[in-house]
Amino acid sequence: MMRRYSVLALTAVVAACSSQVRSVETGLRFPSDAAAIRAMFDTTVAGWNRGELAVYLSAYTDSATAMGSTGLVRGVNAIGDQMRAGYWRAGRPIQALHYEHLEIRPLGPDHALVTGQYVLSGGGRPDRTGWFSTIWARTPRGWRMIHDHSS
Repeated sequence: MMRRYSVLALTAVVAACSSQVRSVETGLRFPSDAAAIRAMFDTTVAGWNRGELAVYLSAYTDSATAMGSTGLVRGVNAIGDQMRAGYWRAGRPIQALHYEHLEIRPLGPDHALVTGQYVLSGGGRPDRTGWFSTIWARTPRGWRMIHDHSS
C-alpha cells in the first residue's frame, strides 16, 4: 500500500512539473511575441533614422535602466539625455542606425532577453558598432525594454 502511494505521489509530482513547463512554453506564445519585439526594434530604427528620438525611446518603459560607457542611467528621460549627448547633434542623429544578429530568447511568459549588434553608419564618419543585451517585459502597451546594456 505504501509503495502504491509513493508511486502515485511520484507520478503526480512528475505530471505537475511537466504541465508547469508546458504552460510556460505555451503561455509565452513565443513566435508572435518574438515578432512583436522585432517590430519594436524596427520602430526604434525608423524613429532614430527620421530624427524622432521620442519614437526611438518608445521601446523603453518609463522606469527602464541603461548601462553604457558612463555607467547606469535610470529612467527613459535620462536614457534620452544620454542618447542626445552621445549620438545626436542639432536635434538629429549623427549617423543612421540598424541592427544585426538579433537573437530573442524567452525568460518566461512575460520576459525576454534580446542580444545583438547595433551599427551606426554614414554622416561622413566611420561605422560605429557595439553589442547589446536588453531585457524586455510584456506590458499593457506591449513588449517594452526594462533594461539596456550596450557597449
